[in-house]
Amino acid sequence: MSTRIPGRALRSPVLLSVLGALVVGTVFLVATGSDPFTAYGAILGGAFGADGIGSTLASATSVIGLAVALAIPLRAGLLNLGGEGQLVLGGITAAVVGLYSPLPAPLTVLLCLLAGTGAGAAYAALAAVCQNRFGVPLLISSLLLSYPAVSLASYLARYPLKDPASGLPQTRQLPEGVALPEFGTSTVTLGLLLVLAVAVAFCFVDARTATGYEIRMSGLNSRFASYAGIDRPRLTVRLLAVSGGVAGLVGAVGVLGFPYRFTDGVLTSAGDTWTGLMAALLVSAAPVGTVLAALFFAALKVGGLNMERVTEVPSELTGILQAIVIVFLAARFTLKRRRATTVAPAPAEQKESV
Repeated sequence: MSTRIPGRALRSPVLLSVLGALVVGTVFLVATGSDPFTAYGAILGGAFGADGIGSTLASATSVIGLAVALAIPLRAGLLNLGGEGQLVLGGITAAVVGLYSPLPAPLTVLLCLLAGTGAGAAYAALAAVCQNRFGVPLLISSLLLSYPAVSLASYLARYPLKDPASGLPQTRQLPEGVALPEFGTSTVTLGLLLVLAVAVAFCFVDARTATGYEIRMSGLNSRFASYAGIDRPRLTVRLLAVSGGVAGLVGAVGVLGFPYRFTDGVLTSAGDTWTGLMAALLVSAAPVGTVLAALFFAALKVGGLNMERVTEVPSELTGILQAIVIVFLAARFTLKRRRATTVAPAPAEQKESV
């Protein structure tokens, strides 16, 4: 048993895809006259060194949260492309509550988190309702609903809630004390623990509950799941609501951290929603794998900036590595499926052999 597990891990498509991407990246670096060892060392040092670990964890808070949010419906074969809208709506809702809540600061923080989560959940559930009641595919409804949410948040940050003392499109700063606790002098907040708690809950539900079994069966074969009595439309609404709620929570966490306000475009400028989606797709939405893949991509992004400073290699190389990992993994699964189709004998051939 102990020898089989490491061997199976070494043959993992994900690990082989990552190694393949590193090999291609090495070729690019050598072709440009750069030292691959220095470049990769700068990525590791920038991501996990004493000066970079805080930035990696701060970035991972958003990437992991959004990866888990998008992996929850993906586990059932549902693709939520409206993560950006749900993220932004959760952030602006938390900002409004934080600015106008009459409650004490600790209770206001809790209310901001709940409000952001609720706003994201309700908006994502609307996309599921559009599919169930009006026949609009979830891919289209979730994606298109992002634009009104982002536009509404932009309008509020630029006009009714705009800070008159600033020339930037941002809301007024939240009142004193309305913020998530930070760890030491870093920008890492309690939001990281909240996101990890959501990931742990996802792992538990997926592996230990009947709901998790229904979700996995729906993802493997939705028609069989329907025959088994699983209410697919109802499950879609529930999963999209949870997915949007987690995305809204990430948006609220972003507003309750530095600089303690909602700034138009900041939550989406890093592209964490699509990075999280890539992380979830990379491991087929497996809970633990989603978290690890999201942490890997966050480390690549932060380490890439340090690589650019140390070696003058553009940080875009890390984006290329991410894309190559996805391409290699997709190609491997496609070749495996074609090989299985080619090797499997036709029914007529089976009868002749009998």
